[in-house]
Amino acid sequence: MRIQVVLQQLASGMLRSLWIFILTLVFSLPLGLIVSFGRMSKNVVLRTIVKIYISIMRGTPLMLQLLVVYFGPYYLFGMSIGGNYRFTAIIIGFSVNYAAYFAEIYRSGIESMPAGQYEAAQLLGYSKSSTFFRIILPQVMKRILPSITNEVITLVKDTSLAFSLAYAEMFTIAKQIAASQTSFVPFIAAGVFYYIFNLVVALIMERIEKSMSYYR
Repeated sequence: MRIQVVLQQLASGMLRSLWIFILTLVFSLPLGLIVSFGRMSKNVVLRTIVKIYISIMRGTPLMLQLLVVYFGPYYLFGMSIGGNYRFTAIIIGFSVNYAAYFAEIYRSGIESMPAGQYEAAQLLGYSKSSTFFRIILPQVMKRILPSITNEVITLVKDTSLAFSLAYAEMFTIAKQIAASQTSFVPFIAAGVFYYIFNLVVALIMERIEKSMSYYR
């Protein structure tokens, strides 16, 4: 099979992987912040529930979580599931999984901020919400950006796990081409795609990190 044909077929899978990547970040980043609030809540019940959720998400394979999200409605509630739900299940599974990791990253950044900043903002008349979103959060984002970058790069590679729900993202297409043509070329091409994808993400995150540097 000509390499041009392989690349064209992989490109369609790459677009699907890209959508998984983008939508997961869109939902998991803000959800992770909300979860981090629950993790730091003074309400013991809420804090315990969130800790259990984070523990489950971090302690079980993402592939298993995808299967639970996809097949759970049928086995638990007898609801019919179809092909249209497959992509939705993938986004839900990825989002709730990565939200747990982002929540712990947010929590570590928020708890690292000096208490004096909250007290100073209160003296200046800032409300609690204004203090957090205008003073604390921008500093937190700068501190946690390297950790966020690591998770984002991992997400690029984890998009290949969508194959567990028979979703034809890039790696699945590469396997199909390789099996039908008995060729290793599709795997090499897929590896190059993933590397370039990760390289672009890393460069973008590096630019963001530099733009947030206060000491240049």
